[in-house]
Amino acid sequence: MAEENLKDIRDNNDDEGTIDLLEIASNLWDHRRKLIKWSICGAVIGLIVAFSIPREYTTSVKLAPEVNDNKATGGSMAALASMAGMATFSGGADAVYPMLYPDVVSSVPFITSLFDVEVQTKEDGRKMTVQQFMEEETSSPWWSVIISAPFKLIGLLLPQEEEDPNHHLDNFQLTKSENDLVKELTDRITASVDAKTSVVTVDVSMQDPLVSGILADTVVNRLKEFVSNYRTNKARNDLEYAETLKDEAQAAYYKAQQHLANYLDRNQGIVFRSAQVERERLENETALAFNLYNSTCQQVQRAQAKVQEDMPVYAVITPPTVPVKPSKPRKALILIGFTFLAFISCAVWIQFLQPMIAEHKASKAGRQGALSAADVKQISADDNKE
Repeated sequence: MAEENLKDIRDNNDDEGTIDLLEIASNLWDHRRKLIKWSICGAVIGLIVAFSIPREYTTSVKLAPEVNDNKATGGSMAALASMAGMATFSGGADAVYPMLYPDVVSSVPFITSLFDVEVQTKEDGRKMTVQQFMEEETSSPWWSVIISAPFKLIGLLLPQEEEDPNHHLDNFQLTKSENDLVKELTDRITASVDAKTSVVTVDVSMQDPLVSGILADTVVNRLKEFVSNYRTNKARNDLEYAETLKDEAQAAYYKAQQHLANYLDRNQGIVFRSAQVERERLENETALAFNLYNSTCQQVQRAQAKVQEDMPVYAVITPPTVPVKPSKPRKALILIGFTFLAFISCAVWIQFLQPMIAEHKASKAGRQGALSAADVKQISADDNKE
């Protein structure tokens, strides 16, 4: 008996759930005209928004940096880490490994070094710096002007700081305009690293395709230069020191040679034992100076080879190219999104909000004793027509 009661309760619950879904679908179908109107309005708003956003062109460059993995243990550990989806970097104390490249690209000194890069627009072929392009040729949607208008008005009322005509860029203390430009370029220039393959992807988005391609090529070259300078810094210092020692040894050798030559010129034909001893001494000093000079020359050659050995090598998988199609805005997605949002908003209004308002009006009128049940139905019908 108890099992039959439980079965009846389940059947009733299933029936109630089916009835609820059918009622919702039937209610929405009865108001299909309103749903269509709202969806059309959402589509129109989506088109306005999509065509108001300026076009952005993105250039992507992929690099495969060299990874030092000389030791056998390091290679086996790297293989195991690669199987686990992680990247390891061994073979030396290299602090700037690929995982830190995004931080290098987004750093203030790196971004400010791009201010003076010369670019060229595709439409009219005008040449200008990146800073001039961002300040003069980059536009924003019309609503951003409306949103920022009150803040600009407040800024005009506040006391303005006078700009120094002799101001020079200082990474330690940026001006407000320079700081805003750094933030905007940081959003437009991004780098990412694949943890498994260590492939570095650099993306540059600009409102001109040629500017995007030129700046992407510059960013990649600057990144290579930064890493190369870091990797070869110690080797270049050693090379500089070796060249200094070589110059000193060369000067000492030439000086010893000159002393020996002067002595031989002054003492030709002399057979005194003291003269022979002095000659042997000068010859030995010259030989020692030559050996030292020869040794320093070999050190310079080894230091030069070390600089070349430490120079990182990059395989450019995807070179920078001028984009043909804009990457933003995605007008189809914006249109679909606004249309779907309008449809859902209308459905929520019909299914939940409108009955709640009608019930509130009916309860308020019922408290006043002025409406009957038929009047309540009439209020609901009027709301549906609206």
